[in-house]
Amino acid sequence: MIDGVEVKVDAEAVVVTAAEPLAVVSSAVVGGGLTSARAVVNLHVPKSLRLEETEARLAAFIERRRVPAPWVGLLTAAWTEKARVAEAEADGIRGLAVVTVGLSNRVAAGLDRAAVWSPSTINTIVVVDAAAEPAALVNAVITATEVKTLALTAAGVRCDDGRLASGTSTDAVVVAATGRGPRCRFGGPASELGAVVARAVREALSAGVERWLEEHQ
Repeated sequence: MIDGVEVKVDAEAVVVTAAEPLAVVSSAVVGGGLTSARAVVNLHVPKSLRLEETEARLAAFIERRRVPAPWVGLLTAAWTEKARVAEAEADGIRGLAVVTVGLSNRVAAGLDRAAVWSPSTINTIVVVDAAAEPAALVNAVITATEVKTLALTAAGVRCDDGRLASGTSTDAVVVAATGRGPRCRFGGPASELGAVVARAVREALSAGVERWLEEHQ
């Protein structure tokens, strides 16, 4: 849907590559923050992976698959081949979302203490075909996170003690923009950019949550 952007999904990883560098803001375990990247990698790893092993594991995959640099890297113990992809478009802005869902380490943010690190996560990658300002990208991260928690609540996802879950203990979000098309100052629900992000994330995430719950009943 977005020219020059390719999404590959398989049992090893979700890999999003772009012909030209994307403006990226993310909580990625490698390359997180505000940066420029040609690729976003969401790598499947075992739950036993130690945090200090993450960079080497990602670097080895990048080299073997010849993923273009610069890149940002995520980790998940969720099955990447079961990732859900969704697209949305409005007011000349196109967007796509790719979501992997693992719900084994559910938490209620603000109610739980710091949890043990685990790569069983909800990882959300969003790409928009727009010239989004840095603040708009940050705003879009908030929008995607709001959608995630709302989708979990709608599906009745709860922690082991019965409280509604806001997510998992190590969720990550990536929002990237091509720099083309409409210029966007905002990325919240009141903006065209935020509306596109919200719709794409909701469709992909809701499908991923539904799939996970069906498989674990």
